[in-house]
Amino acid sequence: MSSRSVIAFRAILQGMEQPIINRSIRQLSPEKTEAILNGAMQEFLACGYAATSMDRVAATAGVSKATIYSHFQDKEGLFNALIEQLVQKKFRSIFSSVDDRILQGDPKAALTQIANNVLDSGLGDAQYVSFMRLIMGESGRFPALARTFVRNIEVTACQFFEQYLREKAEDLKLIDPEATGRIFIGALVHYIIVQEMLHGKDIMPMDRDRLIKSLIFHICPNGI
Repeated sequence: MSSRSVIAFRAILQGMEQPIINRSIRQLSPEKTEAILNGAMQEFLACGYAATSMDRVAATAGVSKATIYSHFQDKEGLFNALIEQLVQKKFRSIFSSVDDRILQGDPKAALTQIANNVLDSGLGDAQYVSFMRLIMGESGRFPALARTFVRNIEVTACQFFEQYLREKAEDLKLIDPEATGRIFIGALVHYIIVQEMLHGKDIMPMDRDRLIKSLIFHICPNGI
């Protein structure tokens, strides 16, 4: 990745430090916003999207229902804000610790660190796994929610990998950097889904290091 792309990448991470988008004229404190989002997460995970009421969220968060409506408009807006918060936290946890010198150096080292960060972020967060289950389970009845998740998380991750691999394409002899990036991300997401969300670790055990080494080998077969 070029120095210009690294600067642009860091700018994306900096932008993600900003508070969750506020749709209201009236500004809420970060503490109250966090309380509402935590209360919403608790209720959505306990009751599902359809059965969660704004009354329950307000009671759990310790605020009035009018405050939630003025800040997030409606239940869908509140759920979308949770997705946005998840994107901020996950993207930062995965990419913030990646050193710029690694991004500009050996692709094998960079991709190995990023792959481990992705798996650490997914496998070590029970709430994230439960929220992913919720989105997948509700996607049939509420496709807009699933699309919001894809636009925020999948598109962001895929665009980063496509840019990174496109700049390394000549050295790595990649025919299609975009497809390669999706394969890389898809394999890691599939691992998290099967091992954790679908409780398949005893049925289809796979050592994570084995998976990562195999992925890196197919992208960097010459050990570049």
